[in-house]
Amino acid sequence: MMKTLLMGIAAALLGLLGYASTRPDSFSVERSTTVLAPPEKIYPFLADFRQWNAWSPWDRLDPAMKRQFSGAASGQGAVYAWEGNKDVGSGRMEIRSARPVSSVDIQLDFLAPFEAHNTASFTLVPEAGATAVTWTMTGPMPLLSKVMGLFVSMDQMVGPDFEAGLANLKAAAEK
Repeated sequence: MMKTLLMGIAAALLGLLGYASTRPDSFSVERSTTVLAPPEKIYPFLADFRQWNAWSPWDRLDPAMKRQFSGAASGQGAVYAWEGNKDVGSGRMEIRSARPVSSVDIQLDFLAPFEAHNTASFTLVPEAGATAVTWTMTGPMPLLSKVMGLFVSMDQMVGPDFEAGLANLKAAAEK
């Protein structure tokens, strides 16, 4: 009886792993909003990590988070490292490219609670009296992430944070 139960559990786990391995090898999460401000007013909030505390949804999760800034003051080469509670973990971001008032591309390296290496991008597109802001994160999906993705997707995990962050950015830029 116990042997049959264990074999059933093993078969279920193998089936789960097999199915998970067929899932996509990468993910993408994207959210957008319209900000009633010109790109010139929004861009500094994105290209200068010291201004992220005005809008980042994660800064509010751990006010005692340790932050370290290095590299360029803003734009390409700016680096931000953090170490926080279980809600924010620890990691490092570096701006890889920045086109003033149009885009910011960031290498995002999470160290804890799990290791992940992703890319985050912000694009700013002027519209009549406003700016369309799009926040995208992409990255690889190793097998463990694919298994987790069977139960909760990256879009479900990160999407609400992007929405909150964009709402905060909108409020800060529209002041």
